[in-house]
Amino acid sequence: MMGKKEKKKGFIFKNVTESSQFPLIDVGKPQLFRDIFPYDEVCKVKFDHKIELIDPPDEIYITDTTFRDGQQARPPFTAQQIEDLFEFLHRLSGPNGVIRQTEFFMYTDKDKEALGRCKERGYRYPEITGWIRANKDDLQLVRDMELKETGILTSVSDYHIFLKFNKTRSQALKDYLKIVEDALDHGIIPRCHFEDVTRADIYGFCVPYAQALMKLSEEAKIPVKIRLCDTLGVGITYPGSALPRSIGKIIRAMIDDAGVSSDCLEWHGHNDFYKVLINSISAWMYGCTFVNGTFLGLGERTGNVPIEGLIMEYISLTGDDNGIDTTVITEMRNYFEREIGHQVPKNQPFVGLDFNATSAGVHIDGILKNEEIYSSFDTAKLLNRPLAVNITDKSGLAGIAHWVNSHFALTGKDRIEKTHPGVAKINKWITRQYEEGRVTSMSEDEIEHQVRRYIPEIFVSEFELMKKRALDMAAHLIEQYIEDPATKSMNPIRQEEHLKTLVHDYPYIQFVYAVNAEGIKITRNITQAIDKAKYQKIGLNEDFSDRDWFIKPMSDGKIHATNLYSSRITGYLCVTVSGPIRDEMGEIVGVLGLDIRFEDLARAEA
Repeated sequence: MMGKKEKKKGFIFKNVTESSQFPLIDVGKPQLFRDIFPYDEVCKVKFDHKIELIDPPDEIYITDTTFRDGQQARPPFTAQQIEDLFEFLHRLSGPNGVIRQTEFFMYTDKDKEALGRCKERGYRYPEITGWIRANKDDLQLVRDMELKETGILTSVSDYHIFLKFNKTRSQALKDYLKIVEDALDHGIIPRCHFEDVTRADIYGFCVPYAQALMKLSEEAKIPVKIRLCDTLGVGITYPGSALPRSIGKIIRAMIDDAGVSSDCLEWHGHNDFYKVLINSISAWMYGCTFVNGTFLGLGERTGNVPIEGLIMEYISLTGDDNGIDTTVITEMRNYFEREIGHQVPKNQPFVGLDFNATSAGVHIDGILKNEEIYSSFDTAKLLNRPLAVNITDKSGLAGIAHWVNSHFALTGKDRIEKTHPGVAKINKWITRQYEEGRVTSMSEDEIEHQVRRYIPEIFVSEFELMKKRALDMAAHLIEQYIEDPATKSMNPIRQEEHLKTLVHDYPYIQFVYAVNAEGIKITRNITQAIDKAKYQKIGLNEDFSDRDWFIKPMSDGKIHATNLYSSRITGYLCVTVSGPIRDEMGEIVGVLGLDIRFEDLARAEA
């Protein structure tokens, strides 16, 4: 970003030498900064009128936490969705790895499966890292997954040390350093997450802690990284603002006083006070090499900094796209809406439907003359999203079809042609509006309403989204059970004992059964207790070989779900999910089937 220059030392408060040490200040009671965070009032901004200078690093990068923090604000992604999103990250990052790393949970089988799938792609960027709590059991997960680096949660404010952990500062420091030492002993790069740093005692705890980390790093000859976490989004960028909220002063304290190099510093922000993007960009400007974000800004509470926003700022600040494919932003946005069911706000920058659309008549006139009048960049080229304008009675069939395709980012086979019967019906409705005296242009909401009415196939209904999410959940469940040794044994006694736990743990499953390769049921009836009597007519050796749920897994070796149907046994709206059972050689030896009450499954998924 800037030419090489001699780094300044301690210019925030006083001149310090490289050997200056800041001792840990143990306190008898927590320092909660009540003058700044009174709790019964909005938090305050304090000024010390000492100006910190910007000092950006020579290189800046983005890191990702979509699969960690991004999942803390929504239902978990499926393994397939994580793999797909990882591919978007890789493509968006470009060949030079602008998006340097992404972090994963490792606690569930699904987490491990998703991480493994992404590792198998063999991409250099983004590098896969872990996230753990500060304990040995969690560190073992990192070792098991053979990761080179992991984040470690090490909370630094007295709010956490005293009120959450019931420890002293010295006790917390001792525990944190022990897990870091363990990581270094196993050759793992630790990335210590300074949770709640913007409410912490910077020189009483954070700087001494950082200095201790740098000493361990020097001894081990392995880098130790620090992530500065603005956990509640209270960080501020105002010149002359005071600690602990001042982002500039925190970062410069780490670099100039704690001796942490820029390339070992990362910023992680939240949007509680609408400041997440500007705070994150400021972190770059004051010396952090890395800034951490998520797709669409998804994250706990109000979210994290949107990666798409960081991408645009990266290009603006560096003057170079560095191989970034910005059109992936639109692909990613479409995937979230159509595959995951996440509705992106219409007015969200770069990704919302209204981002590059205009409705004011004077604006439309200007765009038709020259689109640069009301557009800051070529959205068609850079985002694969042509400028959109609202519809009038002069638009015609072609104009309406163009509006639909651009507004909903429809491409390829999904595009709507002007010959579509729905387009003619919309045109007729528009014409009638103007014949009845309308003089204003059509709003996007009005046109979208008509599109939903006459071209409904381009939308995914809430019911379909709910159905898809529920079926994904059911498919993931059966995937786990068909791989269990008890199921694979094809020993009915072992299978029954194992499958009873399935019915017990998931009350929405009304009937579970295993059949052999001939479609003959080999397990006794395994049902919910209230349904047991209803299934008496179905016994052992029932022939299910003509059922689609049996035929399809036997034919292609995949997991399948039926359409919704009304159960003739219980009367409930149900779906059957089935998957192939394979022996140790991979040969299909049977099929496992689950009859699931759809309404109960949907409630559980929600």
